[in-house]
Amino acid sequence: MRLEGKVAVVTGGARGLGQAMAELFAKEGAKVIAADMGAMGYEAENVEGYSLNVTDGEGCKKFFDYVVEKYGKIDILVNNAGITRDALTRKMSDEQWDLVIDVNLKGVFNLTRHIGPHMQANGGGSIINISSVVGVFGNIGQANYAATKSGLIGLTKTWAKEFALKGGNVRVNAIAPGYTMTDILKTVPQELLDGFAKQTMLGRLGQPHEIAEATLFLAGDESSYITGQVLSVDGGMRL
Repeated sequence: MRLEGKVAVVTGGARGLGQAMAELFAKEGAKVIAADMGAMGYEAENVEGYSLNVTDGEGCKKFFDYVVEKYGKIDILVNNAGITRDALTRKMSDEQWDLVIDVNLKGVFNLTRHIGPHMQANGGGSIINISSVVGVFGNIGQANYAATKSGLIGLTKTWAKEFALKGGNVRVNAIAPGYTMTDILKTVPQELLDGFAKQTMLGRLGQPHEIAEATLFLAGDESSYITGQVLSVDGGMRL
């Protein structure tokens, strides 16, 4: 029960990586609020679903107030919500660019601007930003997505400094997953999946529980002296 007594917020928690994280956190003793625009695709003890659009700044403030009023505190924040709208740069529309920036980058800011200082005032907490291997290496056809995931790394390092001020003791880290078998990849042709697997040193794609386990490590006390870091969980991927 590594998260016994902790309150955790996981965005994008209705399915995929977010679901794996929420279920694992709850299993380890946390009260979990899974915030997502979509309906919860599962039921789990100690996981509460909450309908939230992270691009809505006012809605994020209301969500923050709701969680603190109901649970008294927030110990863990996983900024996992994200989308893709892929296109080559010369073909990318303003709408594709703006939507990905709003969800993947501004959405993270909208929540963390409230939860980070709250943790700092409470004397501690852990924030985990879900970046991507694409944020580290870039990728053709994903200029918008790569920009946001690289931006999360910059935010991670900045917030690790800001929220540690005056003894805040808030740790902020990022995880950069490789290609992981969520529902999104289930629509990708097998020959492309095989190609992605060959790009890794381990010769396979990741599973959601493997990303969740890494997130659990950064959320819990085992990582108490780790902050401002980017943990790659990508099977040794080479793009």
